[in-house]
Amino acid sequence: MEFIIGGAYQGKKDFAIRKYGLSEDDVFTCTEAEGIRFGAKCVNKIAEFTLWCIRNGKDAVEIFREHRAEWKDSVLICDDIFCGIVPLGADMRAWREMTGRLCGYLSSEARTVTRIFCGLEQRIK
Repeated sequence: MEFIIGGAYQGKKDFAIRKYGLSEDDVFTCTEAEGIRFGAKCVNKIAEFTLWCIRNGKDAVEIFREHRAEWKDSVLICDDIFCGIVPLGADMRAWREMTGRLCGYLSSEARTVTRIFCGLEQRIK
């Protein structure tokens, strides 16, 4: 699995498409309504999935562990929401914490971890 992180609107999806030869159709974008599709070649906006988990009393890390065989060859993309000012609301703090825990787990499982900042690649792992 290849893991890409970075702030919102930094070019993560475009980078993944170029680097891994993907098409737009290869990219599944998580929403609260659609959840997540683990078998996609590329899963974008994983933080939206963790928000769904918070609102539905689920543990995102456990769900990813249960579905590891389905995403182990995918490109996974997550917005960096776990830095900066701590949110006031308890649910938003829980979302930030869960996203950070999931990113830690995914980083440990990834072949590569890449941070995208202003469209530029920074190889972390």
